[in-house]
Amino acid sequence: MRLAALRTRMIWALFVVFLVAVLFCLVMSYIIDIILGYFLFNENFFALLNPWTIPFIGIEIYYPSGWYWAFIAAFIMVLFQWAIGPAAVRAAVQLNYVDAKSGGRFYRDVKELANKADIPMPKVAVVNSPVPNAFVFGRTAGGATLAVHKGLLDKLSNREIRGVLGHEIGHIKHRDIVVMTLASSIPLIALMVLRGSLYGARGASYSGRSSSSDGDGAGALIIALIAIAVVAAIAFGLSLLAVRGLSRMREHYADSYSGELTGDPRALSSALARITWGLSLAEKAPSSGLRSFYIGDPKQAASEVRYIREHRREFDLDRDGVLDERELLTAMESEAKRQKLAGIKASLSTHPPTYKRILLLYDLEEELGQRRRAKPVSSEDSPGLDEI
Repeated sequence: MRLAALRTRMIWALFVVFLVAVLFCLVMSYIIDIILGYFLFNENFFALLNPWTIPFIGIEIYYPSGWYWAFIAAFIMVLFQWAIGPAAVRAAVQLNYVDAKSGGRFYRDVKELANKADIPMPKVAVVNSPVPNAFVFGRTAGGATLAVHKGLLDKLSNREIRGVLGHEIGHIKHRDIVVMTLASSIPLIALMVLRGSLYGARGASYSGRSSSSDGDGAGALIIALIAIAVVAAIAFGLSLLAVRGLSRMREHYADSYSGELTGDPRALSSALARITWGLSLAEKAPSSGLRSFYIGDPKQAASEVRYIREHRREFDLDRDGVLDERELLTAMESEAKRQKLAGIKASLSTHPPTYKRILLLYDLEEELGQRRRAKPVSSEDSPGLDEI
C-alpha cells in the first residue's frame, strides 16, 4: 500500500466520518421538528420547515428551523472530548516524566528523531508496565506527550526502540492525536444519543401509561425518540467503521513514516513482531477505551497469536523458542487464511493485522534499498568501518 494511496483513502475516510455527523445532526433536527411539531401542535409537515431555493437550479427544499442547535450541541461535545482527553489519559495511566538526565539514550533518541521530523520536542514519559507498548497523546502536536512502557525498553533492542519511537513521532507529525480524537467523538456522540433516546422512550412510555391526559404528548415523544434511536444506531455503525478504518490507515502511515525517518524499516518490523507476541501474553487486557493507546491492538494480538502459540513448533524454523518477524509473518499469514472471519475481525479493529504491517515495511525496505542503489556514491557518502 503506497503512501499516496494511503493519503487518498484517509481523506475519504475522514470525509465519510464527518458526512455521517452532518447528516445525523440534520436528520435529528427533521425528526424533532416534524414529529413533535405535527403531533403536539397538529401542524402541517411543511409548515414546520423553512423553505430554501437552491441557486441556479431553482429547486425548493425545506430545512428544519432548529437545525443549528443540533450542530452546536455536537460541536460542544466534540470540543469537550478534545479538552478533557489528555487529562483522562493521565488519570488512567501512571506516567513518570523523564528529562535528558533521567531518560538517558531513550530521551536522546526521541529528541534526535523529533528534530529530524521538524516537530517540537514532546514531553517524554515512562509507564511502569511490563507490557511492551508506546503511545502519544495531547491536545496539539506542540503539546504532545510520548509515553513508553518499561516492558518495551526492557525487551526490545535499541534499533527496535528507535523504530517504535519513529512510529510515534509519525503520529505527532501527522497530527493523528488531534484528528483521531475529533473523528472518534462522532460514534461516541451517536452512541450517547442512541442510549439516551432509548432510555427516554422507556420513561415516556411509563409516563403515558400513568397519565391518560398526557397520552398524545407521550406518544409523540416516544415516536420521535425511537426514530432518533434508529438514526443514531445507523450513524454509530457507519461512523465507527469509518473511524476504525481511518485508525488502521494512520497506523500504516506512521509505520511507513518511521521507516523513512530512521532509514531502517526492518527495525520496526522486528519490533512489531516482539510487541505482538508480548501483548498476546499480557495477563490483563486493557479496557476498550484504552486499546487505541497501544501500538498494536492487545485483543487482536491475543487472537492472532493464540493459534500460533499452540502450533509454535511448526513456525519456529530455527528452533530458538522465539518467533522472529519473518517466522511470525509466515505464521500470521497462515492463520489469516485459516480464519474465515479474519476479514470481518480486521474491519472492526483499531490496528491492521501485524503481518500486513510487516509486509508494508518489507516493501518499504526494498524501495529504500533501490533508492540507495540508484544514488551516486561520493567519498562523503562512503560508509565507515563501523557501518560495514
